[in-house]
Amino acid sequence: MIELGVNIDHVATLRQARRTWEPDPVWAAVEAHLGGADGITVHLREDRRHIQDEDVRRLRELTQVKLNLEMAATDEMVGIACRLKPEMAMLVPEGRHEVTTEGGLDVVAQEARLKAVVGRLADAGIVTSVFIDAEIAQVEAAARIGARVCEIHTGPYAHAFHNAGRDAESASVVAEIAKVRKAGEAIRGLGMRFNAGHALNYYNVQPIARLAGVRELHIGHAIVSRAVFAGMREAVREMKRLMREAAGQGC
Repeated sequence: MIELGVNIDHVATLRQARRTWEPDPVWAAVEAHLGGADGITVHLREDRRHIQDEDVRRLRELTQVKLNLEMAATDEMVGIACRLKPEMAMLVPEGRHEVTTEGGLDVVAQEARLKAVVGRLADAGIVTSVFIDAEIAQVEAAARIGARVCEIHTGPYAHAFHNAGRDAESASVVAEIAKVRKAGEAIRGLGMRFNAGHALNYYNVQPIARLAGVRELHIGHAIVSRAVFAGMREAVREMKRLMREAAGQGC
């Protein structure tokens, strides 16, 4: 059954705007869990722009939901992950000047280094995921380095959906969905778990949730934005309803 991982980075973004103690990401995680979230995702960036080290520690110690730690493949971040032991560590590209992650990790270009990182995480008992573009070469490289999960970057699909006036049947949207579908088939064919995420929201989530074999969607900004008006539990509950409704239709 399809699962929802809620990214709570932007709860911390709001807190950091005033450098105070609220809103508390741990509280947000608990509320998301009560709303039906199957997991919590946080990105501990090297510049600590939102989530802080203490947030990750408290999430690991105080919550009862699986934790996915997004991280750059650096010695510092691998050390933090090995110490805190999230259920999953997702390797992502990271740029200091980007507003949010702008593309998938280029596994092909750095296989040897990433294989060593995946090995260290595996030795610590941590499942490793890689955030990649919907390209077969990247999927195959992910398998070679030992990743157990591939999360396909759905940003290009989301932008096409928006630019097409939210028309899921437009040629550009259909083409992007096909890329994600083919990548998902390759991921599953190589024995890895097929996840997806980035820029998904209440309007565009269903065509992705409907894809065969997709196990988990990671969604953050849209849910946190809706939670400002409706509350975290209700925002999560509605997203999960949409996902499961679509997954039940299948394709």
